[in-house]
Amino acid sequence: MELNQNRNFWGEYLITFTLFTLFFSLLHAQTEKKLLTVDDLLKWNTISEKIISDDGKWIATRYEPWKGASVVKLFDNKGKEYLSVDSASNINFSADSKYLIFKRGDKKREAIHIYNIAGNRTRVIDSLVSYQIPPKWSDYIVYKTKDSLLTVSRIDGKAVRSFKKIIEYLPAEGTASVLITNPGSVFIYDAVKESADTIFGRGKSVLKSAVSENGQNAALMIKDTLSLWNRGEGLKVVATSGCAGFPKGWRLSAGRDMKFSKNGSKLYFGTVPPERQRDTSVAKDDFPKVNIWHWKEGIQFTQQVVDKENELKRTYLAVYNILLDNLFQIAKPEIPEVTLMDEGNSDYVLATTNKRFQLEEMWEGRSRYDVYLINTALGRSSLIKEGLLANVLVSPAGKYLLWYNAPDSSWYTYSIAGSELAKITDTKSIKAADEENDYTDWPSSYSFAGWSEGEKEIFIYDRYDIWSVDPGARRAPVKITTNGRENGIVYRYLNLDKENKFIDLNNDFLLSGFNQGTKGSAYYSLSNRKGEFPKELVSGLFMLSEPMKAKNSGEVIYTLESFEKFPDIYLSDLTFKKSIRITNANPQQDEFNWGTAELVKWVSLDGKELEGVIYKPADFVPGKKYPMIVNFYERNSSTLFSYRIPEAHRSTVDYHLYTSNGYIIFNPDIIYKEGCPGESAYNCIMPGISKILNAGYVDKSKIGAQGHSWGGYQVAYMATRTNLFSAIESGAPVVNMFSAYGGIRWGTGLSRSFQLFTMDKVTTPVLIMANDHDGHVPWYQGIEYFIALKRLQKPVWLLNYTGEVHWPQKLGNKVDFQKRMFQFFNHYLKEEPMPKWMNEGLSAIDLDYELGY
Repeated sequence: MELNQNRNFWGEYLITFTLFTLFFSLLHAQTEKKLLTVDDLLKWNTISEKIISDDGKWIATRYEPWKGASVVKLFDNKGKEYLSVDSASNINFSADSKYLIFKRGDKKREAIHIYNIAGNRTRVIDSLVSYQIPPKWSDYIVYKTKDSLLTVSRIDGKAVRSFKKIIEYLPAEGTASVLITNPGSVFIYDAVKESADTIFGRGKSVLKSAVSENGQNAALMIKDTLSLWNRGEGLKVVATSGCAGFPKGWRLSAGRDMKFSKNGSKLYFGTVPPERQRDTSVAKDDFPKVNIWHWKEGIQFTQQVVDKENELKRTYLAVYNILLDNLFQIAKPEIPEVTLMDEGNSDYVLATTNKRFQLEEMWEGRSRYDVYLINTALGRSSLIKEGLLANVLVSPAGKYLLWYNAPDSSWYTYSIAGSELAKITDTKSIKAADEENDYTDWPSSYSFAGWSEGEKEIFIYDRYDIWSVDPGARRAPVKITTNGRENGIVYRYLNLDKENKFIDLNNDFLLSGFNQGTKGSAYYSLSNRKGEFPKELVSGLFMLSEPMKAKNSGEVIYTLESFEKFPDIYLSDLTFKKSIRITNANPQQDEFNWGTAELVKWVSLDGKELEGVIYKPADFVPGKKYPMIVNFYERNSSTLFSYRIPEAHRSTVDYHLYTSNGYIIFNPDIIYKEGCPGESAYNCIMPGISKILNAGYVDKSKIGAQGHSWGGYQVAYMATRTNLFSAIESGAPVVNMFSAYGGIRWGTGLSRSFQLFTMDKVTTPVLIMANDHDGHVPWYQGIEYFIALKRLQKPVWLLNYTGEVHWPQKLGNKVDFQKRMFQFFNHYLKEEPMPKWMNEGLSAIDLDYELGY
């Protein structure tokens, strides 16, 4: 009896043990995560397009992987998916929110799809060349197909009108009218009235055309003649090449688009000086091929070579004043660039020129400008400022010029009507300059939010707050956010109506808030005139995007992200009391071992308080020793809650790839001391690494570093100061400041005058990337680095992606770079075997046949 009881006990025990073992095995199988590979990165989706319908009931998105077809999806406001279409893009809703319109296909064969949401049916227009739905067109669409057929119709397919053999079409922005050119004529078609007005009887010779916003005026450039058409007055010639309104010998040019002012009172177009003739005293074959560099030329000859093609195509802006019936040449070679005011309605334009200061720009690295106001109606200009070290802006209604003056950290305005200069801020009233500036230059501004209606106020940012400032400096600035600096919150205005040029003072402001302490984000509501603290709507340890509001309702869509959470789309109203998650763009993330992000603080070797971010594997085990990669540029601690979308990056490690595979990543902030960038990096980074080592979870013998360009220089410098690193990757570095100083940035032609020795001290294996078409850092800097280390027989490899610029741009090259860098660090930091390309090398012949991974 006893035996039987024991047998029953052990039998039950074995069954129970087996069940528990099976349970935990299944649980382990369910919780065991895959490790990311470089190939997995290519499958990650970005949300490259997102829109909300005007009534707020529908959301459309475009998912786009790094490799493969994009997908357009349609959701309702509860998050239910209604439609999913691959190889689609260019999403739009109709004005009545009843239709979703998108393109589908590739360049060889594209089509418009017009999806009836309620009816769940699609109208397809095949063989597409182009289509447009101007924002103010309500329910109309215009499209051209490969048979040169132009069709104007309602989006619902009604009121269709087609035109054959179309050369060009231009929709009027403000009304459903189209300027159409075909071989037989030029005419305007009004889709609402379903009627056409003929402008010109021959179409082939039209070089350029334009139509006013209201469809009442059109302009045609035909050979050397510019003609204006008015619906009530017909067609008349207003300018010809060489006419009295232009400088002697100047001609009309089709190299610039023509444009009407918003109110239709002015027509802007391009002209060019007389065509130059080659010196015919020398035979063409005997004409020398020589470059002549001159010590007084303002623009370095190499930059002239880069700019040559664009300069040969340069046109100069002119205007025809319709009401005054006169012409005026605005821009000229000595003042080539101008800015229109009040959408071209104003008689004034802003003109700036740096011609007198181009030579010193070579070593100053900044531009100075002479600033002019040009009255196009009276044909005269006034010099406003000389040698201004600032970029001048124009207020939306054209009442003021505005600029931030870096030398005294103050904002200025110039009243156009009153011809009055005003200093509207100073360092006592608003700290408008970057308080953390550590460049060898004057600090930049924190910018501004915008202007009020009537331009009685401008809203200027300091580091934390928003200030209401009188553009005439008649009253003291008022801080409207009240408590930003006190609470360490950076408030910024969020514009929910992109069509409104002004900040609406009649409604509450929506603000973003960034907490400098926690690095978390929030939305706030602010009643501008009540003097209250901003009211917190939603906040947390995450990063929020700028919301997008439905045009005719209170719904908004926005994204919320952290290092662990992809920025999917959420829907809410403006109270943000309840949000609905709409998208789940990357469900595959759940399959992989991921990572976490933490803020870390320390003190630099020269006594500065610093912050950085530590990224750990999701399965981090305290007490275990991990390999670590230090990756840095300047300051990045504010990106603590940035998702960092997985990608085969062109120039940096992918954080998720490395944390998934058991690495720690450390991204430290760097504060620079003038003239000592390398030493500054060393002083900031090394004590940060020491703090992490003291925490006990990093293997001191398995630390690597990686940086590119400016980061590539710094990581190369640090390898001469410490043997702590077991491996470094240095991309496009400047390593010899002496040879670099007098060099040229070949991509732009600019001199490097505004811009390593001790290679024998380097003990760290180095992987260099230096590409032979790099226009920013000469690739011979990478060659100097490689040759110096090779001569000293230090372990060094150089990757040159032939034909690539400062970083690889082709996807295949980016993938290759990521794989080789990953293998490089895996060998030195995880003791994995060297791949063939590192161990044996690959000859020029080998590389035609194998990759050596």
